[in-house]
Amino acid sequence: MRKAFKYRLYPTKPQARDLERTLELCRQLYNAALQERREAYKKAGKTVGFYEQKRSLLEVRAALPEYKRIHSQVLQDVLQRVDRAFQGFFRRLKGRKGKAGFPRFKGKGRYDSFTFPQAYATGVKLQEGGKRVLLHGIGSVKVKLHRPLEGKLKTATLKREGEGWYIVFVCEVEPKPLPPSDRAVGIDLGTNPHFLITSEGEKVEAPRRYQKTQEKLAKKQKELSRKRRGSRRYLKTKKQLAKLHRKVARQRRDFHHKVARSLVNRYGTIVHEDLNVLGLARSYLAKGVHDAGWAQFLFILAYKAEEAGRRVVGVDPKHTSQDCPVCGHREKRPLWVREFTCPTCGTLLHRDVAAAQNVLARAWAGPSGKGAAEAAT
Repeated sequence: MRKAFKYRLYPTKPQARDLERTLELCRQLYNAALQERREAYKKAGKTVGFYEQKRSLLEVRAALPEYKRIHSQVLQDVLQRVDRAFQGFFRRLKGRKGKAGFPRFKGKGRYDSFTFPQAYATGVKLQEGGKRVLLHGIGSVKVKLHRPLEGKLKTATLKREGEGWYIVFVCEVEPKPLPPSDRAVGIDLGTNPHFLITSEGEKVEAPRRYQKTQEKLAKKQKELSRKRRGSRRYLKTKKQLAKLHRKVARQRRDFHHKVARSLVNRYGTIVHEDLNVLGLARSYLAKGVHDAGWAQFLFILAYKAEEAGRRVVGVDPKHTSQDCPVCGHREKRPLWVREFTCPTCGTLLHRDVAAAQNVLARAWAGPSGKGAAEAAT
């Protein structure tokens, strides 16, 4: 399996300028490749593919000397990104699910990374026991390896986040299975007041990072709206606002890692609702869903479970909060009803705990158990 390791870079001012220059040239190449594909199809009905554009890189580097300082594989990766954007467009078009989303041009500040796809062989080299990293066209840059790299290095991506630069190494690592566990748990995801509730009755409080920072964000956004666009004060306030948003995102991600690790360490099988997070994020629940970050949490949970040799199963979420987990009686209840007594068997239940127990039960039998069978294979 592949695992990403992200580290902070500390470039000098000339190195930071070189990084920005490389990023800008990659952005221009991306837009040029996208324009070439659009024009070729519009004027001649011809489709320009990745390999055809890749062969033209020699002409680009001959005509524009500034591209000679950029590693050839970095430029190839830019064209690969354009190709992937079109592949995604045609896949969505074929699926006919909502808008296909034609690939768009990248404006200034909208292209934030470039990649060395064969970092294990060329373009990137760690120096001085991991204190510095040698980057083609940039030089030897100070890096802070706060944790050791594992496995075999595959790719390296230079990423700009706000005013800082980071390097993301992707490595091929061997799984580290935990001791086998027969324990299974179902989880019901929520937004407020609990982020999740397990089938055993454990409740994890929702941190609501965005909601708690909303007042500061609104104040800073108001300051930004009063500045003249493009002025130094406008740019300064814009950076401060972006910094607040990054802090919220990092706090949320840290919370997700800790909760996922706790679940993976204790249970051999973790069952969750196979939610349509994208659809919910467009509903009246959008703010709460985005603040909770369900999609990111389930992704983190899945890869941690894979590394540890655990199973994560998604089941149909339909009627999980309306069915009694003891007798199966179904009764529709308003959302404000958090505890109820089943009219058939008389069991006193908490709505979310009952939902988590139904989620766990659906992993083993019936049509809703399809996810478990797929996970087992």
